[in-house]
Amino acid sequence: MKQSNDYPIARSTDATEGIPRAKPARWLNRTVGGVGLTSALGDFCYETTTVILPGFFAVLGLPAALLGIIEGIADAVASFTKMAAGFIADKLGHRKLLVLIGYGLTPLGQALIALAVGWPLLMMGRLVSWFGKGLRGPLRDAIVAQAIRPETRGRAFGFHRAMDTVGAVLGPLLGIGLLGWAQTLHWADPSRAFRLVFWLTLIPGALAVLSFLILVKDPGHRPNPALKFFTALRELPPRFKRYLGAVGLFGIGDFSHTLLILAATQLLTPSMGVVRAAQVSGLFYVMRNVTQVVASYPVGIMADRFGAKHVLVIGYILGALTGVLTVAAFWFSTVSIVIIAGIFFVAGLYMAVQEALEAVITADMVSADKLGMNYGALGTVNGSAKFISSSLVGILWTAVSPTFGFGLAALLMAAGTVDLMRLRMR
Repeated sequence: MKQSNDYPIARSTDATEGIPRAKPARWLNRTVGGVGLTSALGDFCYETTTVILPGFFAVLGLPAALLGIIEGIADAVASFTKMAAGFIADKLGHRKLLVLIGYGLTPLGQALIALAVGWPLLMMGRLVSWFGKGLRGPLRDAIVAQAIRPETRGRAFGFHRAMDTVGAVLGPLLGIGLLGWAQTLHWADPSRAFRLVFWLTLIPGALAVLSFLILVKDPGHRPNPALKFFTALRELPPRFKRYLGAVGLFGIGDFSHTLLILAATQLLTPSMGVVRAAQVSGLFYVMRNVTQVVASYPVGIMADRFGAKHVLVIGYILGALTGVLTVAAFWFSTVSIVIIAGIFFVAGLYMAVQEALEAVITADMVSADKLGMNYGALGTVNGSAKFISSSLVGILWTAVSPTFGFGLAALLMAAGTVDLMRLRMR
């Protein structure tokens, strides 16, 4: 067999297909490095927008209900797309082209947001970006998994997560810095500063597409035309379905943290002004991301030692606490930087637990040959719940009060925590 420069060959057998398959000897090969660079650039593109979008809503005079609905729908679209994308790729065997389309949709969505003067284009831009995010995610991970040997997957995916986090942390910082610079141009219309930042995000978005196109090689995937979508869904294990019920109940209260940015912006605006408040709130979101990154590995160690379910219960409790603390912040009209920063810190902790361990418990409950579809089911439940939660909190915020909206979210997350505690793992 011919040996390429990108993949020094090590022979292995594919357990699902029963055929010999070539595996690269080095885990940090061109494909893994290319995927990491692409993920960092992609996060630069859309995370820069995420952190300043609530301020843009405030400048345009749009209500919190609209932000909640848009974010909820976007989360749902991304989650449903993940399941469909994984199924289509497994059935047809095409992956790289779909991933390229997914990355290309992100800057297209950013351009629509930059052009928006009201909610319709804002919603369309967010939906286009999140559809692309859902389309590329599972297929990109499948390419990475097949581009290296099984015994080096931990390092490869760890590197990818680290590169992804570089974009998640530096992207918001870039957005805040660019917004501050744009303000110095003294626009007559304050929305122009936000629009300029949105246009600039197209640069890393386009570079992400080029990076994946040039650097990433799909190792190949055999199609499975006999795969049936609804048959696989019907065969979900009963215990796993009960677990999805607990995840879904918690998720109905697990509002998008874009609303948390909006909450901080609204609380701080009387003392700082809307632009300065948006910048500070963006920094809080960066801190949340950093907290999540730092906590993720210790969370994994705790799960291995004490059991993933027990640690996930603690994470769910922290999620409910985030809602309670936000209610208290609005109730007392706090303008304390320390208190608001503490809310984002707790949010980062529970997100680290939730994102790491919901998937671990899923793998413990289902058979390996159907793991992809089961992960799709988990993503669909989470996305549907996110849509309900963000929409519900946003609507109640506008129609009643933010304390009522976040208070109900905290109660729902607490109910999901109790449901998870009652679940038997064996």
